[in-house]
Amino acid sequence: MSDRYQTLIHTPIGQLLAKNLGLPNPVTLERWSEGSPLVTGTVALGGDGRLGDVLVTVLDELGIASVRDAPADQTYKGLVFDATGITSSDRLVELQEFFTPLLRSLETCPRVVVLGTPPESIGSGAERVAQRALEGFTRSLGKEVGRGGTVQLVYVAPAADGALASTLAFLLSPKSAYVSGQVVRIGCHGSTAAEGVDDWTAPLAGKVALVTGASRGIGEQIARVLHRDGATVLGVDVPQAASELQAVTRELDGDHLTLDITTKDAPQRIARHVMETYGGVDIVVHNAGITRDKRLMNMKGDTFGSVIGVNLTAPERITTELLEQKAIRPNGRIVGVASIAGIAGNTGQTNYAASKAGVIGLVDSLADTLGDGITINAVAPGFIETKMTAAVPLATREVGRRLNAMSQGGLPVDVAETIAWYANPASTAVNGNVVRVCGQMMLGA
Repeated sequence: MSDRYQTLIHTPIGQLLAKNLGLPNPVTLERWSEGSPLVTGTVALGGDGRLGDVLVTVLDELGIASVRDAPADQTYKGLVFDATGITSSDRLVELQEFFTPLLRSLETCPRVVVLGTPPESIGSGAERVAQRALEGFTRSLGKEVGRGGTVQLVYVAPAADGALASTLAFLLSPKSAYVSGQVVRIGCHGSTAAEGVDDWTAPLAGKVALVTGASRGIGEQIARVLHRDGATVLGVDVPQAASELQAVTRELDGDHLTLDITTKDAPQRIARHVMETYGGVDIVVHNAGITRDKRLMNMKGDTFGSVIGVNLTAPERITTELLEQKAIRPNGRIVGVASIAGIAGNTGQTNYAASKAGVIGLVDSLADTLGDGITINAVAPGFIETKMTAAVPLATREVGRRLNAMSQGGLPVDVAETIAWYANPASTAVNGNVVRVCGQMMLGA
């Protein structure tokens, strides 16, 4: 679906109107294309923390050029500041001393990452206060950086210093085009190690990925991106979508299973299929979802219940069955698709918001219990350009598009790239996270 406002604003007259009237002026976001380097340009490094040497090594491994003591008269594609050495609030000024001279040197669609220590892992009161302050700094900078830029905070547990690679590969590259203002935790739930990746262009080679709701929209794009990264995709969707599902999986040399995930025997059928066909599954993406919007005073029980059933109860049951059958292999991945509605709420969506908040609850309930290197995380999309949002009334649609730091809607591929980061074998220490794919939406932080 085209964004006519964005098309208009990029014309000469549109630029004049934006400048004189103070209208939103969204930048065309850079997105990663197959065969491209992760970062085109140089990343400037700063900060005096424990991650300095590790950071240089990781960036070298990823093929990302970096420089310390960066001169302000050159341009940079990214800035990374190691704030793990900030042990008291008076040292927070080090952030300003590094960023202020360099912010005007950033190229279009830059990436900014601040690395910290999880406050909950710190005994010292002063250091804990200072590390918690990083959240306010990064979220505010995300609303200032502009020009399609993103800003993230990554809390790295002290034992997880060697598990940075997959997260930096995602956050510093165009793959994170619509992710900004987020707080990511590494090594805070379970494993603090990272499995090695032989080929960063195909990190999922040899893996099997199960994607529900894979016939179209976000689910189709998830299937395509996981296949691009080397996975064999098993797409699941309702019988009514069988022809679309078969077309997608055939194109991807994948497999398909048509069933209603809310039926009593659906979890058993899925588990049996993956065990008999593949001997197990490595990645499970609970993407299937429906909306049945209506204000609660006018809502019927079956309308409420059907949304809960598809969006939440089915993922719970399928996950439980796969775990009980040991169908998820060691270092496996479970990913839920939540929503910004589950965080901020929406008028007319008490059922949908409850189901999506429940997906976040599923992550919270399982993150510390899985073992075998299995992780569970979730994405929380904001306004994503799909057929569903195309049906939203124009005024509501425009508000949804502009009410974020990037003043535009995201694309299904933005959700898919975030899931591919979770799915990466090197993301074992990335567990228990809920990352909003929303362009730093103004609602729900």
